[in-house]
Amino acid sequence: MKQFIAFVMKEAKHILRDKRTMLILFGMPIVLMFIFGFAITTDVKNVRTVVVTANADYQTQRAVERLAQSEYFIITQTVATPQEAEQLIRSQKADMAVVFANQHSGVQLIVDGSDPNMAQQWATYAQQTMANYQLSNINSKMLYNPQMRSAYNFVPAIMGMLLMLVCAMMTSISIVREKERGTMEVLLVSPVRPLMVIVAKAVPYLVLAFAILITILLMARFVLDVPLAGSLFWILAVSTLYILLALSLGLLISNVAKTQLVALLLSAMVLLMPVVMLSGMLFPVESMPRVLQWIAAVVPPRYYIQAMRKLMIMGVGIGDVAQEVGVLALMTVVLLTVALKKFNVRL
Repeated sequence: MKQFIAFVMKEAKHILRDKRTMLILFGMPIVLMFIFGFAITTDVKNVRTVVVTANADYQTQRAVERLAQSEYFIITQTVATPQEAEQLIRSQKADMAVVFANQHSGVQLIVDGSDPNMAQQWATYAQQTMANYQLSNINSKMLYNPQMRSAYNFVPAIMGMLLMLVCAMMTSISIVREKERGTMEVLLVSPVRPLMVIVAKAVPYLVLAFAILITILLMARFVLDVPLAGSLFWILAVSTLYILLALSLGLLISNVAKTQLVALLLSAMVLLMPVVMLSGMLFPVESMPRVLQWIAAVVPPRYYIQAMRKLMIMGVGIGDVAQEVGVLALMTVVLLTVALKKFNVRL
């Protein structure tokens, strides 16, 4: 046991000695949290709105007041005809126009559709804001994210991306580095069994992954004001399973790669692109073509991100994420079995 601990301490010192790696490992989560929390946002705010009204009755005035008082819209000016409003949108002086005709024809929205996703959100927000323009008893309620803040969506996604990259990429590079320098053979002929050598190299990255996880959760709660509605114990438990899966994938990549460059390229192709594009981090999986949905079904971060959104935002119990946890557990067993088998064969 002392020899195993000595190997763990040796690997930990190697990691701590590399200041650039430490800066990346702890700087990247903080930078990404600020970028996705404040800069890259899909929140609807300050939409430049033109009002077209030929019938300035009491109901119309109330609807315009509701728009003006909302934090989502800024009433820039009022015009007489829809053609004038459309011209303002075409000249980039407005984002949306609200046309009030009469009680029978209702309300028409003219929206700048150059960004379809944002245009749809603007229209939805406007409809919700003016929900009682005609019927005062109409009301809408947004569950779990009443303010529709994008940080609620991005924080679990960042957790899934960073934990996968840190555990899988850094572990695979660490093992391949020993092979590339010719020191792996020296480690394997030591009194410690080969499997323990690999485990000892993975333990420091396991600790780092937990440190990054705690950092993200603290920033989410106290900086971005994202709630942790579910059980913290189950959030950490599911994250532990996901970290073990990522470490298993890193071990598998290290068996295939012979150089650090190859390991880095494999990690980028196998991990980075699928995590960003096919995990549901940025785009809903359900909206993708059927072929891409099949590919996304084997991307581990997809299930972790889904589980974290349910546990953190919705506050459900572990039973409601049993399917995601089951898939992650199965993937962990398969990847770890294949990785260890290949490692023994190479030995």
